[in-house]
Amino acid sequence: MTDAPPLAGKAPLTSLPPRAAALRFAAFGGPEVLACQDVALAAPEAGEALLRVHAASVNPSDVKNVAGRMRQTVPPRTPGRDFAGVVVDGPAEWLGAEVWGTGGDIGFTRDGSHAEYLRLPVAALARKPANLSFEQAGAVGVNYVTAWIGLDYAQLKAGETLLVLGATGGVGGAACGIGAARGCTVIAAVRGEAPSDSPARHATTSFVDVTRDDVAAQIAALTGGRGVDVVYDCVGKPALTEVALAALAFGGRMIVIAGTPGEQVKFELIPFYRRECRLLGVDSLKRTAAACAPMMEALRPGFESGAYPAPAIAETYDLARGAEAYAAVARGTRGRVVLTMGR
Repeated sequence: MTDAPPLAGKAPLTSLPPRAAALRFAAFGGPEVLACQDVALAAPEAGEALLRVHAASVNPSDVKNVAGRMRQTVPPRTPGRDFAGVVVDGPAEWLGAEVWGTGGDIGFTRDGSHAEYLRLPVAALARKPANLSFEQAGAVGVNYVTAWIGLDYAQLKAGETLLVLGATGGVGGAACGIGAARGCTVIAAVRGEAPSDSPARHATTSFVDVTRDDVAAQIAALTGGRGVDVVYDCVGKPALTEVALAALAFGGRMIVIAGTPGEQVKFELIPFYRRECRLLGVDSLKRTAAACAPMMEALRPGFESGAYPAPAIAETYDLARGAEAYAAVARGTRGRVVLTMGR
């Protein structure tokens, strides 16, 4: 959110202040570069809406953004991709609507959701599931949109078998839930045992323990030796990726969203192409909030029906403690970390 002329010429839902709080960084660095500041509240332009943000999660990509690992970001900037809130200014048909969303532009090439107010294109709006709190809804976006894009790329169909590597993570748990809702057999690969509140436990009873030496044998046992149709690799560790590639059945597809710079994966091309397999990469940062809105709308019925469990909120922080929330995510807190803006 940048300094701008005062609001004028609209009929907002409520009286709006000339300035509002936002989490800002003027230079790249660790969480300590973040500060909660009052900035001028800009009126939405034609084709835009203004939201009162109620809650917004902090994602690892937000931490990386503040650290300077996203080349498209130019400070000063308000970070934050995911959001849930209420439309307070904009088209009449959206005024008062409870909305949620995410986008690879929010917090990167335009000011983000870690603020009391957020300006967005109207095309970026999607109605929030009625049964989710703002905190829960604000913690869905990145994880489920990333999972959705990958499974759509892979053309996952009912009756197929989906293996998720890193199933206790945010995207992995979302992939498990979406796969189960699409009528697939889900195999969740985890370290040891999945926590009781993991979305993977909501989706399946079939688990592979990747800390054991017989991962390939575990997969073979769960599939009767046939292999899996789709792998969603949320880990990107070469040894595990290579086992999963070898486990693909005829026509199998692997989706990859993780890796470590410099690490290489080795696999035999002959069996890969003879099984007519495919390797697919996904980067949800390439999707703007407007591009993500139809996916958020498609996800809403699954949350309202209970097909997808509400996200587990590990910690909540008010906006003034935003730097602490970023530090928690940087440490690797299990579960979602959410900023609440007050209301």
